[in-house]
Amino acid sequence: MIRYKLLQLMLLLGFPLLVWSCGRDKKTEEDKSNKGIINPVLDINFPDPTVIKVGDNYYAYATNTYYKNKNYNIPVAVSTDLKTWRVSGDALPKKPDWATKDFWAPHVLFDSKLNKYVMFYSGELGPNTGKCIGVAFSNTPEGPFTDSGTPIISGTGFINIDPFAFIDPKTGKKLLYWGSDSKPIKVQELTDDWKAFLPGSVAKDVIPTGKEAKYDRLVEGAWVDYQDGKYYMYYSGDNCCGAGASYAVLVARADDAFGPFQRYGEANGTGSSVILEKDTKWMATGHNSIFRDGGGTAYIAYHALPVNQTTGKAVGTDRQMLINKIEYVNGWPKVIK
Repeated sequence: MIRYKLLQLMLLLGFPLLVWSCGRDKKTEEDKSNKGIINPVLDINFPDPTVIKVGDNYYAYATNTYYKNKNYNIPVAVSTDLKTWRVSGDALPKKPDWATKDFWAPHVLFDSKLNKYVMFYSGELGPNTGKCIGVAFSNTPEGPFTDSGTPIISGTGFINIDPFAFIDPKTGKKLLYWGSDSKPIKVQELTDDWKAFLPGSVAKDVIPTGKEAKYDRLVEGAWVDYQDGKYYMYYSGDNCCGAGASYAVLVARADDAFGPFQRYGEANGTGSSVILEKDTKWMATGHNSIFRDGGGTAYIAYHALPVNQTTGKAVGTDRQMLINKIEYVNGWPKVIK
């Protein structure tokens, strides 16, 4: 009788504990599984994002934006885990003498020889004067960055935008990729201080337009990732913005920083080099950067417009920042969603 009552007592006390314990374990597993990145990581207008890792922090830079009643020439956001971001300030609080507006698509890298953070970006002096590309320097990743004083290149239209600076791991040469305005993406060697094109160097076209049926009328937003001895050129195609936005990320590959680049669509026989485009939740996906965490996992950061689930059209015009993992499979990158 005593054993029976003891068993009853254990069942009365133990069974709820068992249920509670199982429920707790399940919740813990669910919490762990939900600790991945949830997009958008920044639900504000944060176009053309470049993300870099410095120490324990990640820094993201974007095209000029207006946030919390303040204009940012080059907004910078900071995160420790890629999930939670805060806008920390303006990386370029003082405008250069050669530009007053349209501070677009910054790219930031660290030069260990100069012990400086180097930021390339585009700007314009006034209406219809043409876009220019400049370079600025800072001792810290958050800035303030100080412009060198003179643009590297200028001209009419908006061909001179979307700069990407690169130290070739094979040669040590400092290179600049850029381009848009329905013209080819180009590359040219820079001087060691990053402030000008190397005398005697010439620009070389590496990604022409009009080679594919979709997203190829205009190409821009170049980003080169060096992986397993190959140069992977990520670029975006067509219209980034507005109600008619149609934008995607494409990729090509080369054995040399100057090309020739083989498009993914040529390699796979489909004629399409797209690796990231519109889905049911996001549209106008593009202008990406590639970065790695402390463990070497690769990520792609990009902007996109949220999709109205009823109409299938964009919700607003704010290009929000998204992040996904990428993996190189059979020699080509794959975006993991």
